[in-house]
Amino acid sequence: MGERHLETTAAFAELLEVLRSGEAAFLDGPRAVDDLSALEGYRWLTEILSVALDCFLWSDDARPRMVAIDGPNLPTRKWGGDNADAYYYFAPVDPARAYRVRGRRGDSCYFSVTVYGGPRDGRWSNRIVATLNDREMTIDNEGRFEIVLSAERPAGAVNWLKLDPDSVALLTRDYVVDPGRDRPATWSIEALETAPPPRLSDADVAARFRSAANFLRELININPLPVNPDLINQVDQPYPVPQQTYGWAAGDASYAMGRFELAEDEALAIEGRSPECAFWNMCLWNPFMQTFDYRYERVTINGGQVEYEPDGSWRIVVSERDPGAPNWVSTAGPRSGVIWFRWFLPSELPQRPSARVVRIDELPS
Repeated sequence: MGERHLETTAAFAELLEVLRSGEAAFLDGPRAVDDLSALEGYRWLTEILSVALDCFLWSDDARPRMVAIDGPNLPTRKWGGDNADAYYYFAPVDPARAYRVRGRRGDSCYFSVTVYGGPRDGRWSNRIVATLNDREMTIDNEGRFEIVLSAERPAGAVNWLKLDPDSVALLTRDYVVDPGRDRPATWSIEALETAPPPRLSDADVAARFRSAANFLRELININPLPVNPDLINQVDQPYPVPQQTYGWAAGDASYAMGRFELAEDEALAIEGRSPECAFWNMCLWNPFMQTFDYRYERVTINGGQVEYEPDGSWRIVVSERDPGAPNWVSTAGPRSGVIWFRWFLPSELPQRPSARVVRIDELPS
């Protein structure tokens, strides 16, 4: 048959090399982690590979579909700041096309569609093009809605999102208070103009494998998260998300990060109050921005689950073992990890939560 010279051969080898060398990020250098976190790191590499293949190898902006990328429906695919309360879907878009998104809200307390702009080669988006949340949408009495995405607003479009020339993808967010019982929103997407069936080509498949490799590089470059010594057993000042951002952050949320480092007999008492908002929660992550395994213990807590003080404030207790106090969140074994707060549609920028280390046996039950 003779010697073959496929561009895809080199692109596939490139993807395998990025995956193979990814362990260096958590085994060596300034971001190296302990043995337990290294085990999480190896699993994380396979999880982000599965996301990369779904979003870049198999995606099709001419015939898109909503791809679940993490959430309670995918409890073993954890990456990018997942949490126990939210369902996320991805779809690629081409700004030269127009699309219709259809959905139904279910029991969601907040949901949104965000269009992102940036490179088309698998690197993470660098800006928010447009966002539409459920408070801004027209939704019928049965919870159904339609959204048109296009460069120009078509006549008669009730819900519309503009596609700028650099638009590359959309992400849906859907938050529920009780993931065990609440029904998530349902989503579908279609291109308004039909396209002929796709045909394989060496250039296209090679470009898709290279996009997947670039996606892995982006995540390996920022994970594991470096330790900020100023945030040990503290929570930083909350901040709103700017339009110029990195990755797939929400445009109508405020965030705050912290870190816990606790001995076996210690707990971190986090106190604060939240402004009026559509939803808020606190999650515990490992260094790879993955929640600990919420299938087996409570490692996140949201504003609908918290027991509040009479004045509307709250105290969340973070520790390895149950102190018998309200609002306990388990560290699930590790002695250290990341604390992450999010508030959607807050009426004002949230106040900075306070945090202090206490002995578990000193906590009131």
